[in-house]
Amino acid sequence: MTLLRVSGLSIHRGKHAILRDVAFTVGPGELIGLIGANGAGKTTLLRAVLGLLPATGHSSLAALPQRDRAKRAAWMPQTREVAWPVSVERLITLGRLPHLGAGQAMRPADRAAIDSAIADMGLEAFRHRTATDLSGGELARVLIARTLAQDTPLVMADEPIAGLDPAHQIQTMRLFAGLAGAGRSAMVSIHDLGLAARHCTRLILLGGGRLVADGAPGDVLTPDNLTDHFNITAHFAQTEAGPIFQPLDVVGTA
Repeated sequence: MTLLRVSGLSIHRGKHAILRDVAFTVGPGELIGLIGANGAGKTTLLRAVLGLLPATGHSSLAALPQRDRAKRAAWMPQTREVAWPVSVERLITLGRLPHLGAGQAMRPADRAAIDSAIADMGLEAFRHRTATDLSGGELARVLIARTLAQDTPLVMADEPIAGLDPAHQIQTMRLFAGLAGAGRSAMVSIHDLGLAARHCTRLILLGGGRLVADGAPGDVLTPDNLTDHFNITAHFAQTEAGPIFQPLDVVGTA
């Protein structure tokens, strides 16, 4: 079973190619970290795959009607803005809209999905708070919960742990790993290579407008890739406590 199939995907901004001929598939049970330096095209790729940006080539998600797409993949963008002073619970409830017909009342399954997402992100004490009064990190957790409440086979998130404190970063990555362990999948763009190495089953590295590496963290975070695409050296080891990745120094001009 394939949750997402991308082939020959290219994205241009005017005459400039942002990404060229990208191809990959996502199957069940994967936590994929999308990595690359600033400007490598991570956000652009995620949005194009979802049909939110024009592109040539093929994405199995972009080819679906919008409502069907929303039942297959939940999307958490990098932008974290809430325009209206709605409650946290109401904001998370928006994740259930793809599953409801026009004017349809909430069902027990919808309520259960919302309660589960609130519990997963530790937001019980925030349920009735106004979302616009939250800190940036608190709002990030709420938006992740909204994505989880959508209850799709695939979750796609653009820098979901940015702005979270270390404990919530780890908890969020464990949560995504738990989705993969339960047979769902998540694809997340991430800058913290240590957390990516520790929690992701697979990494996709973008650089120079192309997909340059795709595989297990140890096969992607090689000394050559780190030098060529991040301008760093790093220590990467498998330990009894799990994979440990630590950037060490800058190589050349970063």
